[in-house]
Parts: sequence; structure tokens; C-alpha cells
Amino acid sequence: MNDAIPVTCAVDYGTAKLMPDIDRKRAWLLTVDGAPQSYVDLDEPEHLEFEYARRLGHVLDTVAEAGRALDVLHLGGGALTLPRYLAATRPGSRQDVVEADRGLLELVVEHLPVPDGAGIRLHAGDARAWLESAPDDSADVLVTDVFGGSRVPAHLASVGYARQAERVLRRSGVYLANLADAAPFAFLRSQLATYATLFEELVLIAEPGVLRGRRFGNQYQFLEQRGVGGELG
Repeated sequence: MNDAIPVTCAVDYGTAKLMPDIDRKRAWLLTVDGAPQSYVDLDEPEHLEFEYARRLGHVLDTVAEAGRALDVLHLGGGALTLPRYLAATRPGSRQDVVEADRGLLELVVEHLPVPDGAGIRLHAGDARAWLESAPDDSADVLVTDVFGGSRVPAHLASVGYARQAERVLRRSGVYLANLADAAPFAFLRSQLATYATLFEELVLIAEPGVLRGRRFGNQYQFLEQRGVGGELG
């Protein structure tokens, strides 16, 4: 049983709260302004509680042979669920995590620290600015999970942003984005059209009820840029 107590803190973009899971000894739920944001189990980082995290994790499992280390750039950090997962499932990976909310990042570092030697480097900054400063062909995988409220910020949904993502990824790199929309999916359609001009293969993963227009929800956009005969790394 988890005997820890909740932690509440004002961060740059709202009020963050860390709540212990009473059923798992060192597991925590992070909320921001009452909305669930991340879930981590410090003893079992391979455990992905949220459905969207499991789907993204499944894609990360399949982008290269099992256990192979990758260079990964995460735009949006939260409680570092996916970086911890990759550090456990692909040891030796080099990961950079960019989080705009410095206060949130400091809260996570203080209460949910990343183990030494995990290969995870944390940076407080704007995702678009960081991407624009990143070297060409420097990442095997780029993961974007950034929201302003329930929407992706406009400067992370433009053609210019997509071009920067394509530039930073290696020839056979993979771009993963957590998106949210509802029928008739105007935003989602525009994003797919944008990335179709730059990437050779696009895959959309979503819960069937969302795609049928029954509710607003997360879409998981998996875009793979493949070179002829290319491999990750």
C-alpha cells in the first residue's frame, strides 16, 4: 500500500497535484487544474496506466528491434511517463525532454526523480523553439504530447512545425503525436494533410468510439519517414 500523501503546487500554467495510488506502492497520478495528465510507477516504469500511453508505448516497442537503444526527443514532459518507459525497455537510449512549464518540471524532479544513469535530459523551454534549434538528422523518434487546455497549441500544428520535425528526424525516423479532436475532425484532417506532404507513411490509431464521432478524445498519429533501405539509428 502507498502511504505517501498528496502534493499540491502552483506551477507556471495552473495548479499541479501529485496523488499516490493506494494500490501500488510508489505509483502517482499527476493532475493539472484537476485534469489527469500523467501516471507513473517508480518501481515499475514499464506499467502504462493510461490507454493513450499504452498505445504510444506499443508503437515505441515496434519502431526497432526489441531492446535497441534510440535517440528520442520528447516535446512535452508531464511526469515523464514515456521517457521512463523507454529507459526501462530500451536501456542506453539518449532522451531529451522539453517541458514549457518549469514549475511542473521542478515538481516532478523533486518528488518523482529519474534514476541516475537513465539517459534522460530535462529542459525547460518552448517546444517549437527547441525543435528549431535541434540539429538535423539527430533523432530516431520525435514524440509530441503538448496541450494548451484540451487543444494542441497552434504553433505546434503548422506546416512550418512539421517541416522542422521532418528535418530533425533521421532518414528512417518516426514521428509520434498525441492529438485530440471530435467529429467532423477538421483539426485531425488538417494535420494528416499537412504531414502527408512530408512523410511517406501515415498511421492513425484511435479508440473506435472517438472515430465514430461519439465523443471528443485523443487521436494517436503515427507518422513514419522511411528511406530506401534505411534503418533506425
